[in-house]
Amino acid sequence: MRGIPSLITDIRKNVFTEVARMAYAGGDYSSIEDLPYKIVPGDQPLHRESIFLERAIAGERLRLAMGLGIRPIQTRTLMTEGMDAAAVAEQYYEPPLVNIIPYACHACPTNRYQVTEHCQNCLAASCQQVCPKGAISFVNGKSFIDQKKCVKCGKCAAACPYHAIIHLERPCQASCGMDAIGSDQHGRAVINQDKCVACGQCLVSCPFGAIVDKGQIFQIIQSILKGDQVIAIVAPAFIGQFSGNVSPGRFAAGMKQLGFDRVVEVAIGADMCTIEEAKDFLEKVPQHQDYMATSCCPSWHSMIEKLYPSEVGKLSMTLTPMVFTARLMKKEHPGCKVVFVGPCAAKKLEAIRADIRSDVDFVLTFEELQGMFEAKEVDFSTLADDGDALNEGTSAGRGFAVSGGVAQAVADLIHQSRPELELKTARAEGLRECRKLMAMAKAGKYKGYLLEGMACPGGCVAGAGTILPVDKAAKLVDKYKKEAATASPLESPYRETGEKLD
Repeated sequence: MRGIPSLITDIRKNVFTEVARMAYAGGDYSSIEDLPYKIVPGDQPLHRESIFLERAIAGERLRLAMGLGIRPIQTRTLMTEGMDAAAVAEQYYEPPLVNIIPYACHACPTNRYQVTEHCQNCLAASCQQVCPKGAISFVNGKSFIDQKKCVKCGKCAAACPYHAIIHLERPCQASCGMDAIGSDQHGRAVINQDKCVACGQCLVSCPFGAIVDKGQIFQIIQSILKGDQVIAIVAPAFIGQFSGNVSPGRFAAGMKQLGFDRVVEVAIGADMCTIEEAKDFLEKVPQHQDYMATSCCPSWHSMIEKLYPSEVGKLSMTLTPMVFTARLMKKEHPGCKVVFVGPCAAKKLEAIRADIRSDVDFVLTFEELQGMFEAKEVDFSTLADDGDALNEGTSAGRGFAVSGGVAQAVADLIHQSRPELELKTARAEGLRECRKLMAMAKAGKYKGYLLEGMACPGGCVAGAGTILPVDKAAKLVDKYKKEAATASPLESPYRETGEKLD
């Protein structure tokens, strides 16, 4: 559903916009109590059975956008509950990061095969013949599946000549490569936080908008208003997210209208990462370990920690592009605050790690940033285009945004210095495929390889916080790569700096 305008995307944008407006207005944040009525106006519901339910859900979305938790439904609690602690610039997220609003969940049917009205009651009865458990009978002239006997093998659906049997699967559950989503006693989805790696794929897959991640819009604006030097470091997937007419120069100018002191592309950190991972690989593989896995995707990293703990040591210890870039900013501008702006929900999880907190102060997704632009009524068409803005990353660094880009950048760099060495790479996108890749690596199938894993199918351009359709975003990143002034990370002006930051 990513990139398809809908009521859900409208509501998300309205929530982010109203939180940003409230923050920029300053003063008494108790006005949040009125915002559900602004987001859901009138006296008739738009999409649910009750306007009161719609406003209750909007209220929880507003709280989550400010980094607050979901309120218990059993007791009366004000929307401002806990706001004193959250409405400060230094506030970090309190787990869990990804949340399901219980009364927004539709309790969709879980994994099951179901006969539709297209059943023709045919004489062949293929569905009945192939069922290994005798779960199919004929009732009132139609096939009927006994769900208690059904083992979900799908043979009946494959055998039906009319395609009258469909596979129903809860969208959030189907999208979760960690199998972290189950059901409560009412059939509503719940997240097993011990399994969740915050990739956010459930968030963009829920057709009812019941799954929401926490945000820091309010805290970022608080930091700007109190006079902090707030620097935005921007992932290369930003290109085109805010309309195809917004050039990097106009985007940087718009960011300054929001109050950011400067804007830097994370591609420079990706260049540093490429150099370090290439060095890491040449030193370790195969002398000390069979293979090396890239370090950039936090959900891929967390998945390995949770499911393949014996393989954690084979992850590259190189810093991620976000952290490299943040440390560079902290070194050049002591006392500044750093905001990572990108497509990824999992970067929020990475940023709250104890060893990263001092480097990255805030994380914004593109969707959340769009709300800030709306709140400040930024008109990009009126802004001067600074042609030199966001022009320090190489094409290799910008390519990190698309699946395969990390491994390709490392392979190309190794080939530059060691042309006689044939570097073998393998990659996977989507956590289910990443799990298969790691299972094969653990079994010794990838000796001498560099492995790249991306939690989102398509890479970072498919992150949960993006606005564009994945294919369009990938094409724009490819164009942005070609426009880079330099190609190799070895040409980066930050090459030597990166070694000192690690």
